[in-house]
Amino acid sequence: MLNDIDFNRLKVFYCIYSRQSIGGAAKELNVTPSAVSQHLKKLEQEIRVRLFTRMHKRLLPTVEADRLFGILKPFLGELQAGLTLFQNGKDEPSGLLRIGAPVEFGKAFFPKVMASFRKQYGEVTFSLTLGNSERLLAMVKGGELDFAMVDLFASQRKYVADLGTYHVEPVIDEEVILACSAVYFHTRLKENLSPDHILSQDFISYERSHQALNGWFRHHFGKQSVKPKVVLTVDSVQAVRSAIESDMGLGVVTRNAVRDQLRQGTVIPVSTGKREIVNKISLVQLQDKVPTFTEKTAQSYFREALREVSR
Repeated sequence: MLNDIDFNRLKVFYCIYSRQSIGGAAKELNVTPSAVSQHLKKLEQEIRVRLFTRMHKRLLPTVEADRLFGILKPFLGELQAGLTLFQNGKDEPSGLLRIGAPVEFGKAFFPKVMASFRKQYGEVTFSLTLGNSERLLAMVKGGELDFAMVDLFASQRKYVADLGTYHVEPVIDEEVILACSAVYFHTRLKENLSPDHILSQDFISYERSHQALNGWFRHHFGKQSVKPKVVLTVDSVQAVRSAIESDMGLGVVTRNAVRDQLRQGTVIPVSTGKREIVNKISLVQLQDKVPTFTEKTAQSYFREALREVSR
Protein backbone atom coordinates (compact mmCIF):
# COMPACT_ATOMS: atom_id res chain seq x y z
CA MET A 1 0.00 0.00 0.00
CA LEU A 2 2.85 2.40 0.83
CA ASN A 3 4.13 2.23 -2.76
CA ASP A 4 0.73 3.47 -4.01
CA ILE A 5 0.73 6.65 -1.93
CA ASP A 6 2.06 9.90 -3.39
CA PHE A 7 4.19 11.66 -0.77
CA ASN A 8 3.14 15.05 -2.15
CA ARG A 9 -0.46 14.25 -1.18
CA LEU A 10 0.63 13.52 2.37
CA LYS A 11 2.35 16.90 2.40
CA VAL A 12 -0.86 18.55 1.16
CA PHE A 13 -2.85 16.79 3.89
CA TYR A 14 -0.33 17.98 6.49
CA CYS A 15 -0.80 21.59 5.36
CA ILE A 16 -4.59 21.30 5.30
CA TYR A 17 -4.64 19.84 8.82
CA SER A 18 -2.19 22.45 10.15
CA ARG A 19 -4.16 25.35 8.61
CA GLN A 20 -7.60 23.75 9.03
CA SER A 21 -8.33 25.27 5.65
CA ILE A 22 -8.12 24.38 1.96
CA GLY A 23 -7.43 28.02 1.11
CA GLY A 24 -4.70 28.36 3.73
CA ALA A 25 -2.98 25.21 2.51
CA ALA A 26 -3.20 26.42 -1.10
CA LYS A 27 -1.56 29.71 -0.14
CA GLU A 28 1.26 27.96 1.75
CA LEU A 29 1.90 25.52 -1.10
CA ASN A 30 1.49 28.22 -3.77
CA VAL A 31 -1.14 26.25 -5.72
CA THR A 32 -4.86 26.71 -6.37
CA PRO A 33 -7.51 25.60 -3.86
CA SER A 34 -8.86 23.30 -6.57
CA ALA A 35 -5.48 21.52 -6.80
CA VAL A 36 -5.41 21.08 -3.02
CA SER A 37 -8.91 19.61 -3.04
CA GLN A 38 -7.95 17.19 -5.81
CA HIS A 39 -4.87 15.99 -3.87
CA LEU A 40 -6.96 15.45 -0.76
CA LYS A 41 -9.65 13.56 -2.66
CA LYS A 42 -7.08 11.24 -4.28
CA LEU A 43 -5.35 10.61 -0.94
CA GLU A 44 -8.67 9.65 0.65
CA GLN A 45 -9.28 7.26 -2.24
CA GLU A 46 -5.80 5.73 -1.89
CA ILE A 47 -6.06 5.06 1.83
CA ARG A 48 -9.84 4.44 1.70
CA VAL A 49 -10.49 6.72 4.65
CA ARG A 50 -12.37 10.01 4.97
CA LEU A 51 -10.05 12.58 6.52
CA PHE A 52 -12.21 15.70 6.87
CA THR A 53 -15.86 16.57 7.35
CA ARG A 54 -17.20 19.89 6.03
CA MET A 55 -19.37 21.85 8.45
CA HIS A 56 -20.46 25.44 7.77
CA LYS A 57 -17.45 26.14 5.52
CA ARG A 58 -15.12 24.61 8.09
CA LEU A 59 -13.04 21.44 7.82
CA LEU A 60 -13.28 19.14 10.79
CA PRO A 61 -10.58 16.43 10.93
CA THR A 62 -11.76 12.89 11.52
CA VAL A 63 -10.21 10.52 14.06
CA GLU A 64 -8.25 8.95 11.18
CA ALA A 65 -6.94 12.40 10.21
CA ASP A 66 -5.76 12.95 13.79
CA ARG A 67 -3.90 9.66 13.68
CA LEU A 68 -2.32 10.35 10.30
CA PHE A 69 -1.20 13.82 11.40
CA GLY A 70 0.30 12.30 14.56
CA ILE A 71 2.37 10.00 12.36
CA LEU A 72 3.45 12.68 9.89
CA LYS A 73 4.32 15.48 12.33
CA PRO A 74 7.44 13.91 13.94
CA PHE A 75 8.52 12.40 10.61
CA LEU A 76 8.35 15.69 8.71
CA GLY A 77 9.92 17.52 11.65
CA GLU A 78 12.91 15.17 11.69
CA LEU A 79 13.13 15.32 7.90
CA GLN A 80 13.27 19.11 7.95
CA ALA A 81 15.86 19.11 10.73
CA GLY A 82 17.98 16.58 8.86
CA LEU A 83 17.84 18.52 5.59
CA THR A 84 18.77 21.70 7.45
CA LEU A 85 21.70 19.88 9.04
CA PHE A 86 22.87 18.67 5.63
CA GLN A 87 22.72 22.20 4.27
CA ASN A 88 24.47 23.72 7.28
CA GLY A 89 27.15 21.01 7.05
CA LYS A 90 28.30 22.51 3.77
CA ASP A 91 29.23 25.74 5.53
CA GLU A 92 29.85 24.68 9.13
CA PRO A 93 31.07 21.25 10.36
CA SER A 94 28.18 19.29 11.86
CA GLY A 95 26.83 15.79 12.34
CA LEU A 96 28.32 12.46 13.38
CA LEU A 97 31.88 11.48 12.46
CA ARG A 98 32.82 7.80 12.71
CA ILE A 99 36.57 7.49 13.28
CA GLY A 100 38.86 4.53 13.96
CA ALA A 101 42.24 4.43 15.71
CA PRO A 102 44.79 1.96 17.15
CA VAL A 103 43.76 0.94 20.65
CA GLU A 104 46.44 2.50 22.85
CA PHE A 105 47.16 5.41 20.53
CA GLY A 106 43.46 6.18 20.35
CA LYS A 107 43.00 5.98 24.12
CA ALA A 108 45.94 8.29 24.75
CA PHE A 109 45.28 11.04 22.22
CA PHE A 110 41.88 10.97 20.55
CA PRO A 111 39.52 12.00 23.39
CA LYS A 112 41.65 15.12 24.00
CA VAL A 113 41.73 16.03 20.31
CA MET A 114 37.99 15.43 19.94
CA ALA A 115 37.21 17.58 22.98
CA SER A 116 39.36 20.38 21.59
CA PHE A 117 37.71 20.07 18.17
CA ARG A 118 34.21 20.29 19.67
CA LYS A 119 35.10 23.53 21.43
CA GLN A 120 35.34 25.05 17.95
CA TYR A 121 32.68 22.97 16.22
CA GLY A 122 30.02 22.11 18.76
CA GLU A 123 27.60 20.62 16.21
CA VAL A 124 29.97 17.70 15.52
CA THR A 125 29.68 14.45 17.46
CA PHE A 126 31.98 11.43 17.34
CA SER A 127 31.88 7.66 17.34
CA LEU A 128 35.37 6.29 18.09
CA THR A 129 36.27 2.68 17.29
CA LEU A 130 39.53 1.28 18.67
CA GLY A 131 41.06 -1.79 17.05
CA ASN A 132 43.92 -3.35 15.13
CA SER A 133 44.82 -2.52 11.53
CA GLU A 134 42.90 -5.41 10.00
CA ARG A 135 39.66 -4.49 11.77
CA LEU A 136 39.90 -0.76 11.04
CA LEU A 137 40.69 -1.28 7.36
CA ALA A 138 37.77 -3.68 7.01
CA MET A 139 35.42 -1.15 8.65
CA VAL A 140 36.61 1.66 6.36
CA LYS A 141 36.10 -0.63 3.35
CA GLY A 142 32.63 -1.60 4.57
CA GLY A 143 31.56 2.02 5.05
CA GLU A 144 31.32 1.64 8.83
CA LEU A 145 33.99 4.31 9.42
CA ASP A 146 34.37 7.65 7.65
CA PHE A 147 38.14 7.43 8.08
CA ALA A 148 40.70 5.90 10.41
CA MET A 149 44.17 6.52 11.73
CA VAL A 150 45.87 3.17 11.11
CA ASP A 151 49.14 1.79 12.46
CA LEU A 152 51.10 0.56 9.43
CA PHE A 153 54.08 -0.84 11.32
CA ALA A 154 56.49 -2.24 8.69
CA SER A 155 56.61 -5.74 10.15
CA GLN A 156 52.81 -5.96 10.13
CA ARG A 157 52.09 -4.85 6.57
CA LYS A 158 51.93 -8.34 5.16
CA TYR A 159 49.11 -9.10 7.59
CA VAL A 160 46.80 -6.31 6.47
CA ALA A 161 44.52 -6.15 3.45
CA ASP A 162 45.57 -4.86 0.03
CA LEU A 163 46.09 -1.14 0.54
CA GLY A 164 45.21 -0.38 -3.10
CA THR A 165 41.57 -0.02 -2.04
CA TYR A 166 42.45 2.91 0.20
CA HIS A 167 43.86 6.39 0.11
CA VAL A 168 46.72 6.29 2.63
CA GLU A 169 48.31 9.48 3.93
CA PRO A 170 51.14 9.18 6.49
CA VAL A 171 50.47 11.57 9.36
CA ILE A 172 53.11 10.92 12.01
CA ASP A 173 56.17 8.72 12.41
CA GLU A 174 56.83 6.94 15.68
CA GLU A 175 60.15 5.32 16.52
CA VAL A 176 59.81 1.72 17.67
CA ILE A 177 62.40 0.75 20.29
CA LEU A 178 63.38 -2.21 22.42
CA ALA A 179 63.56 -1.01 26.01
CA CYS A 180 63.92 -2.18 29.59
CA SER A 181 64.12 -0.60 33.02
CA ALA A 182 67.38 1.00 34.14
CA VAL A 183 67.63 -1.65 36.86
CA TYR A 184 67.25 -4.49 34.35
CA PHE A 185 69.70 -2.85 31.95
CA HIS A 186 72.48 -2.60 34.52
CA THR A 187 71.88 -5.90 36.36
CA ARG A 188 70.95 -8.22 33.50
CA LEU A 189 72.18 -6.76 30.22
CA LYS A 190 75.23 -5.27 31.91
CA GLU A 191 75.72 -3.11 28.80
CA ASN A 192 76.43 -6.22 26.68
CA LEU A 193 74.36 -5.46 23.57
CA SER A 194 75.46 -8.33 21.36
CA PRO A 195 72.52 -10.02 19.58
CA ASP A 196 73.05 -13.37 21.31
CA HIS A 197 73.20 -11.80 24.77
CA ILE A 198 70.10 -9.70 24.13
CA LEU A 199 68.26 -12.75 22.82
CA SER A 200 69.05 -14.66 26.03
CA GLN A 201 67.05 -12.17 28.11
CA ASP A 202 63.42 -12.19 29.28
CA PHE A 203 60.89 -10.50 27.00
CA ILE A 204 57.41 -9.01 27.14
CA SER A 205 55.39 -9.53 23.94
CA TYR A 206 52.14 -8.15 22.49
CA GLU A 207 51.08 -11.40 20.87
CA ARG A 208 51.97 -15.06 20.76
CA SER A 209 53.52 -14.78 17.30
CA HIS A 210 56.07 -12.30 18.76
CA GLN A 211 55.73 -10.32 15.55
CA ALA A 212 57.10 -7.03 16.93
CA LEU A 213 60.09 -8.74 18.58
CA ASN A 214 60.89 -10.64 15.40
CA GLY A 215 60.65 -7.41 13.43
CA TRP A 216 63.08 -5.69 15.80
CA PHE A 217 65.72 -8.45 15.58
CA ARG A 218 65.32 -8.68 11.81
CA HIS A 219 65.76 -4.94 11.38
CA HIS A 220 68.74 -4.52 13.73
CA PHE A 221 70.61 -7.82 13.32
CA GLY A 222 69.19 -9.46 10.19
CA LYS A 223 67.96 -12.40 12.26
CA GLN A 224 64.92 -14.26 10.95
CA SER A 225 62.30 -16.04 13.10
CA VAL A 226 64.00 -15.63 16.46
CA LYS A 227 62.63 -17.50 19.47
CA PRO A 228 62.78 -15.07 22.39
CA LYS A 229 62.10 -16.18 25.94
CA VAL A 230 58.74 -14.50 26.51
CA VAL A 231 57.73 -14.27 30.16
CA LEU A 232 54.60 -12.18 29.59
CA THR A 233 52.24 -11.92 26.63
CA VAL A 234 49.77 -9.03 26.78
CA ASP A 235 47.84 -6.95 24.22
CA SER A 236 48.19 -3.57 25.92
CA VAL A 237 50.93 -0.99 25.52
CA GLN A 238 50.23 0.24 29.05
CA ALA A 239 50.72 -3.27 30.44
CA VAL A 240 53.96 -3.72 28.47
CA ARG A 241 55.21 -0.39 29.81
CA SER A 242 54.26 -1.36 33.35
CA ALA A 243 56.04 -4.72 33.02
CA ILE A 244 59.16 -2.97 31.71
CA GLU A 245 59.11 -0.54 34.64
CA SER A 246 58.72 -3.51 37.01
CA ASP A 247 62.07 -4.94 35.80
CA MET A 248 60.31 -7.89 34.14
CA GLY A 249 62.30 -7.81 30.92
CA LEU A 250 62.64 -6.18 27.51
CA GLY A 251 59.70 -5.05 25.38
CA VAL A 252 59.10 -3.39 22.03
CA VAL A 253 57.28 -0.07 22.44
CA THR A 254 57.03 3.23 20.61
CA ARG A 255 59.27 5.97 21.94
CA ASN A 256 56.20 8.10 22.67
CA ALA A 257 54.78 5.39 24.93
CA VAL A 258 57.73 5.70 27.32
CA ARG A 259 58.74 9.29 26.61
CA ASP A 260 58.53 10.45 30.23
CA GLN A 261 60.37 7.37 31.55
CA LEU A 262 63.16 7.85 28.99
CA ARG A 263 63.50 11.48 30.02
CA GLN A 264 63.65 10.50 33.70
CA GLY A 265 66.16 7.72 33.01
CA THR A 266 64.00 4.98 34.56
CA VAL A 267 63.70 3.23 31.19
CA ILE A 268 66.61 2.72 28.80
CA PRO A 269 66.42 1.92 25.07
CA VAL A 270 68.60 -0.82 23.61
CA SER A 271 70.70 0.99 21.04
CA THR A 272 72.48 -0.97 18.32
CA GLY A 273 73.83 2.01 16.43
CA LYS A 274 71.36 1.36 13.64
CA ARG A 275 68.45 3.65 12.89
CA GLU A 276 65.29 2.68 14.77
CA ILE A 277 62.25 1.14 13.09
CA VAL A 278 59.70 3.77 12.07
CA ASN A 279 56.07 3.05 12.85
CA LYS A 280 53.76 5.11 10.62
CA ILE A 281 50.35 6.27 11.76
CA SER A 282 48.44 6.99 8.55
CA LEU A 283 45.09 8.52 7.75
CA VAL A 284 43.14 5.97 5.72
CA GLN A 285 39.91 6.36 3.78
CA LEU A 286 38.44 4.75 0.68
CA GLN A 287 40.36 5.59 -2.49
CA ASP A 288 37.36 7.00 -4.39
CA LYS A 289 35.62 8.62 -1.42
CA VAL A 290 34.86 12.33 -1.67
CA PRO A 291 35.11 13.64 1.93
CA THR A 292 32.39 15.92 3.21
CA PHE A 293 33.23 19.41 4.41
CA THR A 294 32.95 18.16 7.99
CA GLU A 295 35.33 15.24 7.29
CA LYS A 296 37.86 17.51 5.58
CA THR A 297 37.80 19.94 8.49
CA ALA A 298 38.21 17.15 11.05
CA GLN A 299 40.99 15.43 9.11
CA SER A 300 42.98 18.65 8.85
CA TYR A 301 42.48 19.35 12.56
CA PHE A 302 43.47 15.81 13.57
CA ARG A 303 46.62 15.87 11.42
CA GLU A 304 47.93 19.01 13.07
CA ALA A 305 46.86 18.04 16.59
CA LEU A 306 48.41 14.57 16.42
CA ARG A 307 51.65 15.90 14.95
CA GLU A 308 51.78 18.41 17.78
CA VAL A 309 51.25 15.88 20.59
CA SER A 310 53.75 13.45 19.06
CA ARG A 311 56.60 15.98 19.14
